[in-house]
Amino acid sequence: MSVVHLEETRAASFGDYFALLKPRVMSLVVFTALVGYVCAPGAGDWVLGFAAILSIAAAAGASGALNMWYDADIDAVMTRTRIRPIPSGRIAREEALMLGIFLSVLSVITMYLAAGLIAAGLLAFTVFFYAVVYTMWLKRSTPQNIVVGGWAGAFPPAIAWAAKTGGLTLDPILMALIIFMWTPPHFWSLSLLQARDYAEANVPMLPVTSGATTTRAYIFIYSLVLAPLALTPLLTGLGGLLYAVVATGGGAMFIVLAWRVLQSRAGEGVASEDKHARALFGFSILYLFMLFAALLAEPVLGHR
Repeated sequence: MSVVHLEETRAASFGDYFALLKPRVMSLVVFTALVGYVCAPGAGDWVLGFAAILSIAAAAGASGALNMWYDADIDAVMTRTRIRPIPSGRIAREEALMLGIFLSVLSVITMYLAAGLIAAGLLAFTVFFYAVVYTMWLKRSTPQNIVVGGWAGAFPPAIAWAAKTGGLTLDPILMALIIFMWTPPHFWSLSLLQARDYAEANVPMLPVTSGATTTRAYIFIYSLVLAPLALTPLLTGLGGLLYAVVATGGGAMFIVLAWRVLQSRAGEGVASEDKHARALFGFSILYLFMLFAALLAEPVLGHR
């Protein structure tokens, strides 16, 4: 790994500390958790429900801060991340560590008080899995890092479901499985664009260890599994007519874009590869949002 010296720390703004929480990632986590809570049976207590969702948001932010603390050396090397608060010198690593620990403890305690032991235990496990299992171990040791590590991002709707009902059923597990299977093709499409940076930072992402051709094949295989998996909520009654339309159309488009990524090796060169990988990465975010937005809208439309 190249040696990169971090700049001297200066006074940080509120925005710098907020950036430590990875707000874009947090927003998707909060949205899927909200869907899990709304879709769970029962009226629920919306004051406690708000506290539960807020706890999940805080835990997601804590995970982001702990990730940036530990990965500061990697972030300083990669073009995409070197402007983050720690490598750019706006925040000291120790501050990120303390913020991550504080938010982790606060989020788990709040979840316990609002929703009980099961939801709090799942939340604590999720933070531990992302910060320790994924960030400290898997990310630097195996090209399957994002596959196993994807569980951390898959748990929020199940945690919210448990917060409302006190337990889990097949429906929240299906929601978690969809996110879990979505994560690899989503992230591998980005890693195709950032392969050189990952190699420079000595991070064993799949394009670095196995090459772009293998990565494109994996993306397509996972997409073929994801699309039909996203239809399974129709079998349990969790999804209705709107969800069927969104999941069918979105899944078909996902496969088409993944096929274009797979075939780009025979296209017009690097520019073509980047274009198709970028298109899949952008659509994958919209796809997951549309799936969960449809689930959120189903009770209002009465399609279930």
